[in-house]
Amino acid sequence: MAHDETADGAGRSGVATYVVEAVVAAIVLVVGIVVVVESVKLGARWTSDGPGSGYFPFYIGLIISVSSAAIFVQALFGKNKKTAVFVDSVQLKRVMSVLVPATLYVLAIQFLGLYVASAIYIALFMIVLGKYSWLKSVAVALVINALLFFMFETWFKVPLYQGTLEPLGLLTRSR
Repeated sequence: MAHDETADGAGRSGVATYVVEAVVAAIVLVVGIVVVVESVKLGARWTSDGPGSGYFPFYIGLIISVSSAAIFVQALFGKNKKTAVFVDSVQLKRVMSVLVPATLYVLAIQFLGLYVASAIYIALFMIVLGKYSWLKSVAVALVINALLFFMFETWFKVPLYQGTLEPLGLLTRSR
């Protein structure tokens, strides 16, 4: 745990920046190693008719692996370790207040489809974070999604994912 002093003298505690850098570098290193291993399985050599299908991904994975390993070592053992707090609880709460609803929105799209999930997301975001009234929030969400529906489904003739509601016939596609 790191501890910083803010301008007003209050302390900030949290995870040090160098620890976060090391963890992210380790995760990216694993991704790089997976790319290298899978590229070798695909064929990372030069063949008689040119590069194998894993040739370029192999070198990309190698560059990712070497770079992330260097960052990992620098973060943990470098001369200028960044010991400042990476994020404090107030900042983390702000980030999570956007990240959690966005994640739930993406999951809701799978079941409700893009239009319904978007309307709910916009309305709840306006109510909870924007402190707008229910009436205004729902109205804006419905108008935006109605416009998107007509723009994509009717004008551009590009159907967007409608989830489990499509078989119910609640949202009909223009063909």
